[in-house]
Amino acid sequence: MKPAVKPERIVEREALPQEPADYALRPQKLTDFIGQPGLCGNLKIFIEAAKQRQQSLDHVLLFGPPGLGKTTLAQIIARELGVGFRGTSGPVIARAGDLAALLTNLQPHDVLFIDEIHRLAPPVEEILYPAMEDFQLDLIIGEGPAARSVRIDLPPFTLIGATTRSGLITRPLRERFGIPLRLQFYSPDELQIIVSRAAEKLDMPLTKEGAFEIARRSRGTPRVAGRLLRRVRDFASVAGHKAIDAKAADAALMRLEVDSKGFDAMDRRYLSIIAEHYAGGPVGIETLGAALSEQRDVLEEVIEPYLIQQGLLQRTPRGRMLAEAGYRHLGLTVPAGRQMDWLSVESPAAGDKSED
Repeated sequence: MKPAVKPERIVEREALPQEPADYALRPQKLTDFIGQPGLCGNLKIFIEAAKQRQQSLDHVLLFGPPGLGKTTLAQIIARELGVGFRGTSGPVIARAGDLAALLTNLQPHDVLFIDEIHRLAPPVEEILYPAMEDFQLDLIIGEGPAARSVRIDLPPFTLIGATTRSGLITRPLRERFGIPLRLQFYSPDELQIIVSRAAEKLDMPLTKEGAFEIARRSRGTPRVAGRLLRRVRDFASVAGHKAIDAKAADAALMRLEVDSKGFDAMDRRYLSIIAEHYAGGPVGIETLGAALSEQRDVLEEVIEPYLIQQGLLQRTPRGRMLAEAGYRHLGLTVPAGRQMDWLSVESPAAGDKSED
């Protein structure tokens, strides 16, 4: 009697013939991942060391702004290790039983990816601690006097957590990650390579100049670059361009209201309101939210970070102020002495605390 043939374990699904080429835009290997050179170099060593010891990789925490490739890196890690990949997100795991179901279904050395891990419920997080350290799951079965504790042994696994707000992760959870990795914004040259490779996969004729035009207006973020690339493709296809050069890319991006520095219509409206309605500031964030009909969180987490990084906006004790570069970007004259007035303010007024 012939021994039963063990089926080959599938660690990643194959793309179906009818699936669009957009599905394949994510890099599949660490060598194909553009940017983050220091991070990728260290990660390659950690993966190789784990494979040599035939052990699971230590738990990994990926943090940084959205759209920089945290999910893609998690999938690449599992693929490089040659193990299974299971993905979920923090808000989805509502109960301890949900986490137990995920952990008990893992195979040895598998990767469990939890996106937005800072949003895990506290009871779920407490269950996760012994699972990460000792590969054991402590559960309470039953209620009241009949309740009893059950300990379940888990196979060694790798937990990869991703978050855009690392400051909200509790200290006990953060310290259980042996490999914390911070992703940085990408340079225009790196984004140009990413855009060019994506255009090839989309079978899209794109010149080097056209790729750079899209890259430099992508706010240092591959996700934004991919979105702009697809919209430029739409405009070029309808216009009948055989190849998309810098001029065609610029025309499409201007129709999308994305200017030469990557600022969109909402960014310019934000700057214009400070300059025209409030004489360049200072103005409180709540006042700006009312003027723009936007929530405070949207202004602080979506609009302001890139404006501050580019030096167009200042957060001061008295409120938001337009920087000198902000005036120049809007084509306005900088009022004499305005950009340095806030330095003389030592502490915010009592009435301004609710604004900022």
